[in-house]
Amino acid sequence: MIRPVEAGDREGWQQLYDGYHQYYERPDLPQSFFDTAFDRLMSGDAGEFRGLVAEDDGQLVGLVHYVFHPSLWRPEGVCYLQDLFTDSRTRGRGVGRALIGAVYEAADAAGVPSVYWLTQEFNYAGRMLYDRVATRTPFIRYSR
Repeated sequence: MIRPVEAGDREGWQQLYDGYHQYYERPDLPQSFFDTAFDRLMSGDAGEFRGLVAEDDGQLVGLVHYVFHPSLWRPEGVCYLQDLFTDSRTRGRGVGRALIGAVYEAADAAGVPSVYWLTQEFNYAGRMLYDRVATRTPFIRYSR
């Protein structure tokens, strides 16, 4: 079942989000990082991140975070899917696809049909899914 993240999900959400950051080689983040992130998800502010979780038999097995933002190219704005993670024990069971689909549904309901995200080159398993549910673009990301 995919649903919005709730205040009572704090512990399970943090375990998943910590797993996400470990996967992307960002281990040992301070507790304050997780506190701030969760507070932002719970704020309900229109311009803030939103979170969804996947639940199976009362256990959280996946999460996704996304935000709507303006775009000069699209007057209706766009949706950025920032974080997607599933518990390793549930991979290959459609959890990631369901979470992406739920973001697509939220974007459609908001009248924002454009959804995009980034991933690491080495995320081969994720990219196999992404190639089935989205179109890879030719853009190259630069960061400071």
